[in-house]
Amino acid sequence: MIDKLKDLTKTKSFHICMIIVIIVVILFIVGMLALRYSVEGETNMPFNLSKIAIISTQEGIDDGQTNTRWSFDVHQSNDIYLYIDKNDAYDKTEIIKSVRVDNFQIEAKNTENIKLYKPNAQEENVIFKYNDEDIIQSLEYTGDVESDLKNLKIANQGGIIAFRCSNNNVTKYQSDEEEINHGELLKKAGVSEEDLKINLTFHLTITLESGKEYQAEIKTELPTGNVIEEGSTSTEITNLEDIVFKRIHN
Repeated sequence: MIDKLKDLTKTKSFHICMIIVIIVVILFIVGMLALRYSVEGETNMPFNLSKIAIISTQEGIDDGQTNTRWSFDVHQSNDIYLYIDKNDAYDKTEIIKSVRVDNFQIEAKNTENIKLYKPNAQEENVIFKYNDEDIIQSLEYTGDVESDLKNLKIANQGGIIAFRCSNNNVTKYQSDEEEINHGELLKKAGVSEEDLKINLTFHLTITLESGKEYQAEIKTELPTGNVIEEGSTSTEITNLEDIVFKRIHN
């Protein structure tokens, strides 16, 4: 019996079968690792996305009409703040070169009304304005000593980046009232939640001076809360387990 097994192990077909088995095992292991990575992504990045804050508001912009005391184009805006923090458990020193948001995908009732804005660099007292020159298709913050939202700088050891997703010209509102509360314009104009609903998807990419580059897809539902009734709402999202970063370079 032993002699027969020895003879069998010397045959060409046995060697071929063993090679096939080894290849199948290797492919299985590689496949399992790839599947795990696709689900979990990077588990020990030098910098992490720690929080997403969203502030939803409504505002009337004077449309220049003079047949009534007040005449507004009513916008519903969502200011999105992304917090990038240093991972203290990471055992090497890394420096942020840039943080980028791009590849925006928008689902809404009237997608042509949805505009994305960078922070306005001219106005001192506000972060965002509805200026055409501030409309973006993508946005990049560069690493610096300190964060500066309005000048698109993020501290190279972690900071905040921000952009606005605005549903412009949701409705018009005209009135001869003595005073107007901008927080009630959507309600008075009879706007519904379905008119405002936005599903926004985008990529967040963190690039380091070392050449490493990490990217995640982020999905958000806007606006947050019942902005029609409350006028202004906000939320902070800290449970980010569904956001998976993968290394796309180096």
